[in-house]
Amino acid sequence: MRVLYNIFIALYIFAAQIIALGSPKAKLWIKGRRGLLKKIRSQMHPDEKRIWFHCASLGEFEQGRPLMERIKQRHPEYKIVLTFFSPSGYEIRKNYEYADYIYYLPYDLPLHVKHFLNAVNPEMIFFIKYDFWFNYIHQAHQRGIPFYSVSCIFRPDQIYFRRAGKWMLQQLKQITRFYVQDQTSLQLLQQHQIPQAEIAGDTRFDRVSDIIRQSQKFPDIEHFCNHQFTLICGSTWLPDEMLIAKLFHQHPDIKLIIAPHEIEEQHIYELEHMFMKYKVLRYTQSASVLQLEEYNIMIIDTIGMLSSIYYYGNIAYVGGGFGKGIHNILEAATYGKPILFGPKYHKFKEAADLIQLQGACSFNKYQDLEKQFLLWKNNQSALIQAGEIAARYVRQNTKAAELIYNSVFNC
Repeated sequence: MRVLYNIFIALYIFAAQIIALGSPKAKLWIKGRRGLLKKIRSQMHPDEKRIWFHCASLGEFEQGRPLMERIKQRHPEYKIVLTFFSPSGYEIRKNYEYADYIYYLPYDLPLHVKHFLNAVNPEMIFFIKYDFWFNYIHQAHQRGIPFYSVSCIFRPDQIYFRRAGKWMLQQLKQITRFYVQDQTSLQLLQQHQIPQAEIAGDTRFDRVSDIIRQSQKFPDIEHFCNHQFTLICGSTWLPDEMLIAKLFHQHPDIKLIIAPHEIEEQHIYELEHMFMKYKVLRYTQSASVLQLEEYNIMIIDTIGMLSSIYYYGNIAYVGGGFGKGIHNILEAATYGKPILFGPKYHKFKEAADLIQLQGACSFNKYQDLEKQFLLWKNNQSALIQAGEIAARYVRQNTKAAELIYNSVFNC
């Protein structure tokens, strides 16, 4: 079975090389791994003690960050090696201050894995949430390197728990310990003879709880909002933006801030075109505008701001719910903002929890979006109550990173 797995990985790499001919993101994925093992071998010092963290992309990085920073602050004798699978994680966080070495993840092929582990020689390994690469797991197990899966979450419909995934499940049994998010995940692992698991919760709560203390202030955004009712739309895609545009056209008395997931020039232009009847401003233009309060819509055309600008809104709309799944809703929740999102949220425990608690609302069609938006907009008491529920939910769940740290380091 491992042979078939290795063939699949090789075919995946070949397909990525073909796709890279027409895809800038795939091109970065390939280019970032060219000569990578040689680079890693040349940079490692033999007298260092190292811990390796792996994150699939930016979201998983934010999930692993609280634990990474605790270890670095309390154990400065360790060097942190951080790897990413995706360019959207690596390219944004390649200068992260708490990691000493930052790379793309070398291919999960036996020889690449062997050379990587020989060079890095980590004393322990942390993989965040979903990314399971079976040659890395297997070779780490053979070498006796403690391997931890952090903030993972499992569902009965995943391939590991079906007949076709029997071999994959056997590989997961080689992981030293699973720190799962919920009771369902714990029970699934235990039912499939994986007892080395415990409920730790989701480390993202620890990360977003730091946002208020570390958040940036944006005077231009405050000036733009001008104390008017403001809808902040974060990590949006085109299906989200079409609904948002319709909502704004029906209710143009509000301020609208959109931070799209993709900020390429063509997409920003398309957004501007959606609102051509109104006064639209790009954030990067705001410094040169004197009367910001006269504009109706601001488009955030740069990265790294979203987690701070939820502060300026009354309601948050989080995108992705009409695609693969919603983006991070906890960043808005920590500021005490009621949250709206589309129907694809079922893989996200926090979304289901906040819906049940009435701090968030999911919708399938425009009429439901408008109804909930107006309920919160026109009822100050309901707006405040939903926001308080969201903020309290974050506060009550900030424990995972410390729990995992204490477990790993026997504190």
